[in-house]
Amino acid sequence: MIHVAGMSRTLSLYIARRFLGGFGLVLLALGAIIFLIDILEFLRRGSGKPEITFPLIIELAILKLPHTMERIVPFAALFGGMFAFWKLTRSSELIVARASGVSVWQFLLPAIAVSVLVGMFAIAAFNPFSATLLLRYERLESEYFKGQDELLSISESGLWLRQGGTQQESVIHALRMAPADMVLKEVTVFLYDSEHRFAGRLDADEATLEDGTWRITNVLVTGPDRPSRKEADYRLPTDWTPEKIQDSFAPPETLSFWRLPSFIGLLEQAGFAATRHRVHWYSLFATPIMLAAMVLIAASFSLRMARRGGAALLLTAGVLFSFFVFFLSDVVVALGLSATIPPALAAWTPATTTTLIGLTILLHIEDG
Repeated sequence: MIHVAGMSRTLSLYIARRFLGGFGLVLLALGAIIFLIDILEFLRRGSGKPEITFPLIIELAILKLPHTMERIVPFAALFGGMFAFWKLTRSSELIVARASGVSVWQFLLPAIAVSVLVGMFAIAAFNPFSATLLLRYERLESEYFKGQDELLSISESGLWLRQGGTQQESVIHALRMAPADMVLKEVTVFLYDSEHRFAGRLDADEATLEDGTWRITNVLVTGPDRPSRKEADYRLPTDWTPEKIQDSFAPPETLSFWRLPSFIGLLEQAGFAATRHRVHWYSLFATPIMLAAMVLIAASFSLRMARRGGAALLLTAGVLFSFFVFFLSDVVVALGLSATIPPALAAWTPATTTTLIGLTILLHIEDG
């Protein structure tokens, strides 16, 4: 139970319920709007493609929705908190509570506690669920909208890469890769014909990605019904590029909070930078703090503007601050991805900055 010293349990639970109700209402409303927008976008992108049916579009929108709701949780906390505190202030409930000796910090603690619990639930339970559905969404979108059949995955056994073509398919395995030179180390390639029948195997110490081909040197070529042979230089056509390889790793959003640390280790073991995944992992850690910071901002705006009857002004302030948080997050994440600042600093800066702004405004209102 949420109970704050100096305030009755009944009042603590009442404020917590009002905040949770406002948060849930705003989250569902924003989710419904975004869901409808996604459906319209998929209809636009799928026009003229008979294989993209309306049930598929609905499935894609449903699969994407949990990840979208996960991203808008901080803004649901902001607007839900503003709505709850505005109603409490307009009905004079908070005014009466403060007149009885309850400070702004005391009546905010139940809402902050709820926001922290929601944030912990979001990263520990909801995130694995949304990541699983988003991975399914990414695969369906690539298949139906992008027409991509190349796949790249990384595991404890090394790097696996599949590339397709009209005449030949191949599956490439390498223990590691040097991303700077695009060189695969200890390579095995399995070749298949257009009917997916085994057509041969290549074994080499390394393979280098060049313009439109994998250049494999000193390769042992093995095929069915023919003796093995050594070739000094073997060219395997490919559509892969350095940018495509880097971008084809599982996006961090498709990996659950619990799987990210092991995947980061696998990436770095294979020779790739895992900065993007580290920034995302640290950002998940910062979620409870960000939600608590949004409660502080919501209270700051609500207490000051509700007194003036400025509902429109309150909404405008919330929208402007949302843009500020978006802008700040984009800037510091870009700095983190470029290794200008450490990933942890990039992930924690928006939550920390928002918290300091909220505390400063509330200190001015309460004690200034």
